[in-house]
Amino acid sequence: MKPNSGTLVINIMNGGKAEAYEGVYQCTARNERGAAISNNIVIRPSRSPLWTKEKLEPNHVREGDSLVLHCRPPVGLPPPIIFWMDNAFQRLPQSERVSQGLNGDLYFSNVQPEDSREDYICYARFNHTQTIQQKQPISVKVFSMDSLNDTIAANLSDTDIYAKPVTERQPVLLTPTGSTSTKVELRGNVLLLECIAAGLPTPVIRWIKEGGELPANRTFFENFKKTLKIIDVSEADSGNYKCIARNTLGSAHHVISVTVKAAPYWITAPRNLVLSPGEDGTLICRANGNPKPSISWLANGVPIAIAPEDPSRKVDGDTIIFSHVQERSSAVYQCNASNEYGYLLSNAFVNVLAEPPRILTPANKLYQVIADSPALLDCAYFGSPKPEIEWFKGVKGSILRGNEYVFHDNGTLEIPVAQKNSAGTYTCVARNELGKIQNEVQLEIKDPTMIIKQPEYKVIQRYGQVSFECIIKHDSTLLPTVTWLKDNDELPDDDRFLVGKDNLTIMNVTDKDDGTYTCIVNTTLDSVSASAVLTVVAAPPTPAIIYARPNPPFDLELTGQLERSIDLSWIPGDENNSPITNFVIEYEDALHEPGVWHYQTEVPGTQTTVQLKLSPYVNYSFRVIAVNKIGRSQPSEPSEQYLTKSASPDENPANVQGIGSEPDNLVITWEPLKGFQSNGPGLQYKVSWRQKDVDDEWTSVIVANVSKYIVSGTPTFVPYEIKVQALNDLGYAPEPSEVIGHSGEDLPMVAPGNVQVHVINSTLAKVHWDPVPLKTVRGHLQGYKVYYWKVQSLSRRSRRHVEKKILTFRGNKTFGMLPGLEPYSSYKLNVRVVNGKGEGPASPDKVFKTPEGVPSSPSFLKITNPTLDSLTLEWGSPTHPNGVLTSYTLKFQPINNTHELGPLVEIRIPANESSLILKNLNYSTRYKFYFNAQTSVGSGSQITEEAVTIMDEAGILRPAVGAGKAMASRQVDIATQGWFIGLMCAVALLILILLIVCFIRRNKGGKYPVKEKEDAHADPEIQPMKEDDGTFGEYSDAEDHKPLKKGSRTPSDRTVKKEDSDDSLVDYGEGVNGQFNEDGSFIGQYSGKKEKEPAEGNESSEAPSPVNAMNSFV
Repeated sequence: MKPNSGTLVINIMNGGKAEAYEGVYQCTARNERGAAISNNIVIRPSRSPLWTKEKLEPNHVREGDSLVLHCRPPVGLPPPIIFWMDNAFQRLPQSERVSQGLNGDLYFSNVQPEDSREDYICYARFNHTQTIQQKQPISVKVFSMDSLNDTIAANLSDTDIYAKPVTERQPVLLTPTGSTSTKVELRGNVLLLECIAAGLPTPVIRWIKEGGELPANRTFFENFKKTLKIIDVSEADSGNYKCIARNTLGSAHHVISVTVKAAPYWITAPRNLVLSPGEDGTLICRANGNPKPSISWLANGVPIAIAPEDPSRKVDGDTIIFSHVQERSSAVYQCNASNEYGYLLSNAFVNVLAEPPRILTPANKLYQVIADSPALLDCAYFGSPKPEIEWFKGVKGSILRGNEYVFHDNGTLEIPVAQKNSAGTYTCVARNELGKIQNEVQLEIKDPTMIIKQPEYKVIQRYGQVSFECIIKHDSTLLPTVTWLKDNDELPDDDRFLVGKDNLTIMNVTDKDDGTYTCIVNTTLDSVSASAVLTVVAAPPTPAIIYARPNPPFDLELTGQLERSIDLSWIPGDENNSPITNFVIEYEDALHEPGVWHYQTEVPGTQTTVQLKLSPYVNYSFRVIAVNKIGRSQPSEPSEQYLTKSASPDENPANVQGIGSEPDNLVITWEPLKGFQSNGPGLQYKVSWRQKDVDDEWTSVIVANVSKYIVSGTPTFVPYEIKVQALNDLGYAPEPSEVIGHSGEDLPMVAPGNVQVHVINSTLAKVHWDPVPLKTVRGHLQGYKVYYWKVQSLSRRSRRHVEKKILTFRGNKTFGMLPGLEPYSSYKLNVRVVNGKGEGPASPDKVFKTPEGVPSSPSFLKITNPTLDSLTLEWGSPTHPNGVLTSYTLKFQPINNTHELGPLVEIRIPANESSLILKNLNYSTRYKFYFNAQTSVGSGSQITEEAVTIMDEAGILRPAVGAGKAMASRQVDIATQGWFIGLMCAVALLILILLIVCFIRRNKGGKYPVKEKEDAHADPEIQPMKEDDGTFGEYSDAEDHKPLKKGSRTPSDRTVKKEDSDDSLVDYGEGVNGQFNEDGSFIGQYSGKKEKEPAEGNESSEAPSPVNAMNSFV
C-alpha cells in the first residue's frame, strides 16, 4: 500500500502469478469520528485459451441453399472479439446475404458459386492478453446447377435424370429457431436482438414492437438490419419484439419476449448530515431494482444490529431517525441495497458539532454575465446549526426580497433576468446562534454579442469565388473570437479558404466545398452562431441521371390493434434514383366521410412502420404516399378497415360566442364538432348561461347537433357567462371553459353634451364634447360621429344645397379635427354617440364661422382688341373669393426673340373693375401677363396669359393670343405662321410675273442698255430663260420679319458656275451689285465668278432673289 494513501498496488512484473491475487477486496478508512468502507473490488486474471482441435469436413452445398459456418471460439475472460478472414488476412466481405451472427457464426442466406473457397478462417481476439487465436480453415464447395447437370449427363448419358434447377424459396429463420424465444437484459445495458433468415431471393429483415413503438433516439439497426440494438434499456422496453423476414415469395417471423431486470439503483442515496447538539435528523436510503432490493445498515463498517448502541438512533427500514443527538453520536453509516443482480453501497457521515458560520466563497469575487441572462452569485457557507443566509445590495442596501430574486438553499442568489441596473456590490450575511459573518461579491453586466449581418445562402458555379459575411457587435470589454466551420467541423486545411475579419472567402470553388458554413462568435461569457448553405453547381450543365417520383408503397399491414392506437407497416416502392425523404400517411373515415382522405402524419423515409393515434367511433382505412425530391408517389392501395369503439366526446365546441341580435335576446353560437370528433352516436350539446355578476343559477338546455341557440327575454346589453358542452350516447365531454357574451344592443339614449368649437384657421376647426355615460350607450361604444355642413358663404350671402359631411372618431374620444372647411363661411355641426346598433340622438346644432382666406385665381383672363400700341384685358372675379376682395394686381413684361424676359410692370386695380386698356405698348411685341386677386388676408393664386401687338394699322398681322399658362421662354417663329407664308407666296408670284415680262420683251428684240454687251460677250453656255423654266418656289425667310419695300431686291446667297447652269440669273451679276432697274435691265458689268459677300442677316430689309427663293422651297 502506498504511503499516506489508501491505494493498494499489486505488481506481478517481478514475479508471481496473477491467479494468486484473484479474489474480492474491500478498503476501510477509519479515524476517531468513524469508519467508511468501499465497494467490493473483484480481481480476476484474463484468460485466452487455445482452440480445441477438431476435424473439419469440407462443406459441399448446392447453389441457392443456406449454409452456417460455426466458429465456436474458446471461452475467455473477457469474451473474445470474433471476425472472419482468409489466408491473406483480408476480411471476408459481408452483405445482406452473407453476415456474421452475434455468436460468431457465419450465415449464408443462400450460397452462390462465388462463395466456393477453402480458407474461411474464424479468428478470436483477446484484447487484455493482446493475443489472437485462429480456427482451422473451413472449405466450402458450391455446386451450380449447370455444372451438376453436365456431370450427370456425362456419367448417365442414357438416363433422363437431371438435377433440378435453382428454385426460389420463401424465408426460413436460421437463428433464432422456433417461433418464440426469451431474452433477459439488465437496466442500463445494451439490448441486442438478432434474426438471420435463409431464402432465395435474400430476405429483408424488419423489426416491430408489438403494442408499441421502438424507442426513438435509442434504436439502431446493425448487420444489415439483422440486429436490433437498443441502448440504455429500461423496464419500459420490456415486451414482445417481432422480426419479420420477407422476400417476394412470403415471410417468416419470430417473437422475442424481452424482460428487463435491474440491479439496484438509487432513488435517494444517503447524504452526509451535519447536526448540532440537541437537533433531530434522518438518513434516508431508498433504492429500486427488479427484483426489489433489500436494505441493510452498517455503522462504522459493522452491521448496525451488533454496533454499539446509541439512544438517539432508531432504524426504520430504509430510514435512520436521529433525535436529540449529542457529539458522541457522530459516526459513518453505510447503506447496502442488494438483489440477485448486484448491490449498492453508500457511506454517509453523521457529524454532530457546534460551529459558528463560515463563508467559503472568496471575498470580492467578480461575476460577469450577459444582459437579460441569469446571474448566480455564490455564498457557499458552513456552520452548525445551519446558518440563515440574507443578501443585501450596496453598502447600506436593504435586504433583498421579491419575485425578481431566487434564493437557493446552498446560499446562492439568482437574478433570473439580469439588467444593466443589476450591476453593483452584493453582500451575503450568514448567521446562527453562535455568530455572524458576511462577504461581498461584485456583479458586472455586459452587452450581448450579436451577429448583425449573417451569412446568406449562396449558389455558385464550379471554379468560381464565393464570400460569406459575418459582421458582429459585442461588448467593448469582451474580446470575441470568430470561428468558421464547414458541416460542423473545422475548415479544410486549404489555401483556397481565406478567413477575414468579418468574412470567409473561398477561391476556385469545387464540388467538395458544397455544404453548410457556420460562423461562431465566442466570448468568455456567451456564444452566437449563424449558418448558410453553399450549393455548387456545374458551370455547363452535364447530362444527369433521370430522376422520377417514387413508386407507391405496397403490402400495408395493420398490427397491435388497440382502442386508441394501431401499428401500420408497409414495404417501400422503388426510389427511382432519388432517395425517399419521408412517407405521408392518410386515413379515410368510411363511417362519416367515405371517399375523403385526410392527412394523418408523416415519418422519415428510413422508417417503414408507425404507431398511429386513433379517435373513437371511426371506421379507419389507411394509405401511404412516398415522397422524394422529385415529388410524391401515387397513393398505395388502402389497408384493411378498422372500426374503433365509441366513447364520450374528448373535446367541446370551439369559438363559443354570445352576441344579441335584438335588444331582448342573446344568440349563442359555436363551431359544431366534426364527425370523427363526436366519438360516438347521438351527438348533442348542452348549452348553459347565466347573467354575470348576479347570483343566479345556471340555466341549461340540451339541443341537437346544431350551431346556434337563442335565449329570449334578456335585459338590454348585459354580460352573460356562457358554456357549451358536447355529449353523446356514452356520456359528456370534459367540463367546458366559460366565455363572456352580451345580450342585444339598443340605440344610445342620450347625446353628447357641452359641444364646443375652436376655429384654428380658415380651413380647420377643432370640436370638443363631453362623453356620454356608459350606461346610456346600451351597447359596445364604437365612437362618436360629427355631422357638419356649410350654411352659407359670408362673402356671397347666398344659400345653396346643404351637403352634410360626417367624420367618425373611434373609441371614447372627446375631441376631433374638422379639415377642409371653406374660408369666410358659416357652419353648423352636431355630435352623436355610436354603438353596434346605430347612432344615438344628435346634440343641439352648434354654429361657427371661419375667417377670411386668400382668394382663388380669377375665373378667366381674356385679351382682346390688339392695336399697334395697346391691348384690352377682361377678367372674371374668383370663383371662391374666400372673403371680401380688396383689389387686383396685374403684372406684365415683354418677351423678345431670344427668349429673354423684359422688365416687369405692376399695376394695382380696384376690386370693382372687370376690364382694363393697356396703352403705350411696343408694336409687334409679345407680352406675358400675371393676374391675381387680393383680400385682407393676402394675395391668391395668379392666372397668366400671353398676347402680341399688331404690326400695322391695316390689321394684316393679327396678334396671337395665348389660351393658357404659357412658359416665359416661349417664342413664336413668324416664318411658321400661315399669314406670313401667304404673304411671301404673293410676293414670289409678283416677282415671277415681272421676270416673265422681262424675258418676253427681250425675246421680241427689245433694246436694253446691256444688249450690246451681251452680243459682244456671247457665251454659248448662256441661253435665254424660257417661260417653263422660270418656275419659282414660295419665299420663306425666318430671319426677316420686316415689311417689303417697293422695288427692293436681295442678292442671291449662292454662287452658281456658268458651266453648271444655263438658266441662272446669277451669271449676269454678283453680290449686292447685281440688281434690276425699274425697266427690267441689269445694272453692272459682266464679270467672272467671285467669292460671295457675307450676308448681314437680320440687318437686311431686302427680299432674296427668285433663284434663292426657289432653292429654299425645293
